[in-house]
Amino acid sequence: MFFSLIAIAAVIALFVIVSRQQNRIALVERELGVLRALVQSGASLPAPKADAAQEGLPDEIKAAVAPVAPLADGVAEEIVAKPEAAEGEAAAGPWTKAQSAAAQSARPIDPAQPATVAETSAPAKAARQTDVETALGTRWAVWVGGIALALGGLFLIRYTIEAGIFGPGVRLAMAGILGVVLIAGAEFIRRTGFRVPVQGAAGAYIPSILTAAGAFILFGTVYAAHGIYGFIGPATAFALLGVIGVATIGASLVHGLALAGIGLVGAMVTPALVASQAPNPWALFVYLAIVLAASAATARIRDWKALMAAAFAGTGIWTILYMVDAPDVNLAAVLFISLATLAVLAWVWLAPFLRAGRDEAARGFDWPSIVPGFFIALSAVGLSVDPAFASAGDALHGAVLLAALVAVALYRPRALPLVFAAGIATVLIYLGIIPPATIGADALNVGLDAQPLASSDTLTFRIGIALGLVFLAAGFWAARRFAAAASRRAACWAAWGVIPPLVVLTALWLTFGDIDRDLGYALPALLLLLAFAAGGEWIARAEEPPLVGGPAVSFALGGAGVAGLLMLHMAFGSGWTTVLLGVAAILPALATRWRSYPVLGWISVGAAVAVLGRVAFDPTIVGAAFLSRTPVFNWLLPGYGVPALAFGFAAWQLARTTNGRPRLAMEAASALFALLTIAMLVRHAMHDGVIDTGAVTLAEQAIYTLIALGAGAILVAIDMRSPSSVLRYGSIAAGVISAGLIAIQHFVVLNPLLTDESTGTIPVFNLLFLAYLLPAIAAGALALYVRDKRPRWYAAMLALIAALLAFAYATLSVRRLFKGEFIALWSGLGQLETYTYSALWLVIGVALLTAGVWLKSQVLRIASAVLIAVAVVKVFLFDMSELEGVLRALSFIGLGAVLIGIGLFYQRLLTKAAREV
Repeated sequence: MFFSLIAIAAVIALFVIVSRQQNRIALVERELGVLRALVQSGASLPAPKADAAQEGLPDEIKAAVAPVAPLADGVAEEIVAKPEAAEGEAAAGPWTKAQSAAAQSARPIDPAQPATVAETSAPAKAARQTDVETALGTRWAVWVGGIALALGGLFLIRYTIEAGIFGPGVRLAMAGILGVVLIAGAEFIRRTGFRVPVQGAAGAYIPSILTAAGAFILFGTVYAAHGIYGFIGPATAFALLGVIGVATIGASLVHGLALAGIGLVGAMVTPALVASQAPNPWALFVYLAIVLAASAATARIRDWKALMAAAFAGTGIWTILYMVDAPDVNLAAVLFISLATLAVLAWVWLAPFLRAGRDEAARGFDWPSIVPGFFIALSAVGLSVDPAFASAGDALHGAVLLAALVAVALYRPRALPLVFAAGIATVLIYLGIIPPATIGADALNVGLDAQPLASSDTLTFRIGIALGLVFLAAGFWAARRFAAAASRRAACWAAWGVIPPLVVLTALWLTFGDIDRDLGYALPALLLLLAFAAGGEWIARAEEPPLVGGPAVSFALGGAGVAGLLMLHMAFGSGWTTVLLGVAAILPALATRWRSYPVLGWISVGAAVAVLGRVAFDPTIVGAAFLSRTPVFNWLLPGYGVPALAFGFAAWQLARTTNGRPRLAMEAASALFALLTIAMLVRHAMHDGVIDTGAVTLAEQAIYTLIALGAGAILVAIDMRSPSSVLRYGSIAAGVISAGLIAIQHFVVLNPLLTDESTGTIPVFNLLFLAYLLPAIAAGALALYVRDKRPRWYAAMLALIAALLAFAYATLSVRRLFKGEFIALWSGLGQLETYTYSALWLVIGVALLTAGVWLKSQVLRIASAVLIAVAVVKVFLFDMSELEGVLRALSFIGLGAVLIGIGLFYQRLLTKAAREV
């Protein structure tokens, strides 16, 4: 059954191999086509150097490749020899030489005669057929033979057991002798000059297959002697299996990566195979350290990254399993294997003497370093977070591991993943000490019972300070070291020099400090701000050219900005924090007078975003309970007004120094906060000092509409001075939002005809003036302003909105004239009021027509036509039935006069236009 499965797998793999040969055949055909084209053009090829063609190839390949004769005039002979050599390499057997010779003698190639399609594809077909034969006769035969030898040894032992021919000792001795014989035979074949005779069969190198089979049999023999028969004790079995595994790894230097993998797997499985009544963690971890060192040395010599990563992974898995399953964890042993892993990484795998003449900084990062970084950081997190360890003060051991990761990353620049692992672990540990209630976990109902994920005690406090200083010092020192030659590596170090200290400080403040106001934590935040700013300048002076303000400097100064934000939150109350955050946006803008770092403008933008988030969280600035009810002169004025002025000054300053996109963002922020200042003061005044409750009224909505229209105009003006797609589409969005608010709120939801809201007692300056006439003027003015600056549909939309608002104002004013303060529809219509509407609409229609002709606005002319049509329908359908006497007559007389006048007006316009043509 087993060999049947092997046969099925062999057939499947055979098809895979055949499909892969298609690409190689296509490449050969392309090369043949190029050579034929050269023959036809009569070109000659330079003679290649015999040594250059074989430079860098292993001895086995050099022996199999024949020297290529220099090319002079016989290009045709080279074309004949090329496919023949390729076919011989693919076949590589005596059964094909005669065929190739016969084909060469029977079919000479004329250089002047182009090859046909059939002739071109014939060598490819032959190569494909012979390559299948080669795969079966060389590679597959060797692989399956090696597996058969290994299994044969085991089956022989099994047969002797079942038949009772020999005793256990004899059987094990026979198996051991078979394994040694296979290994000795492999070495004999290798030393007697064995070479791979076939190109592509290097993966079926017979000595390596025999050595792997022998090692497999020896592993099984030692395990059977211990686990099945008990001939040897755990210590002896452990030592023998370890020796076999390490020796197999060492032999892979001669026999290849596959043998190294077999040895590593056997060595890593050995501790699981050997059981002991009193397991000794020191024996386990010393053994793993030896296996790791041997694997690292082998992988370093042959540059086998996958082997190195696998060795690190095996060691890390054993460490985590020991920490999880062992009843009494020996922390000294855990520290030993973790530090030993880092030592192997630093002094064996990344040893510079094994890579003479290569610059480490120019080689990027070493990806196998990700594996030890992950497992050691995971161990550190477990020691710091798991109550079984943290309660015993073992967080200190975790901190030692994190510091060791940073140290090795400093010592070996290519081990950059280690600092990422240490930084992420530190951030996770100190985010875990924050009580969940502080960050809203109770509201999320995550079942944490308002308890932190990690212990928060004095030791955690002190370790946090120490780790923050370690990351700060190491990050900035390394960032300065690489600032000139490796800017990305410098940026990574600067980022991790900033992130952990900020996270640790924030976590300690939220856990141990006063969230509302705590000067004891504001002082460290101020010190961090100064340290980050000074560190950024220190790094910038090491750049090439100096003071450019690259990514590392940006991270340092960005961290200074965040530290300043934390300092303000810790030192001041909510009101002063909002105001001072706005003022803080000026400082980076002023700094651009002395340094042209690109990040400075974006720090100002970050301050604006922080203020925006602050007011979104608490629009009252100081809290609803502490907000004064005095109109205008309350916390809303400085809370929104001071940031608006500060952002405007920052934009003005940036326009005279860096003049980039941050300046545009600050201009937009200044305009936004200016509009918010007005809007919030209006709401405060109209709701008796309460801005977080109460329904929106028509008057309030009218002010918001005016603010939105004003924002659209401001954005257009800014965009005309400094074109920006953000400002362009933002201005259009402001206009569209204004139109939507008018259509929904002014005409439907808050219309006094439907709500019966009081329009006020003052005849002219009342609610209708504020809600309809002023927005009509604003929309019309904006439509005129954007006629040549924005799309035609946008200006037409604003003009139509302005016309509708003006119509609504006039109509509702007539209604108010007849009904007084309350103008709801259910109060009915009088005959004089009905006639007045007809006359008014005709007058407005004529006015719109005149304005449309004067302004050359087709939208206004169409609006006038629609309004006059509505008046006509009203007169004929409504006035005829509702009006009586002289009012009915005047209605029709007025309508007729207006229509005739419009006709005369249009005839005159058309006549004038015809004369001009």
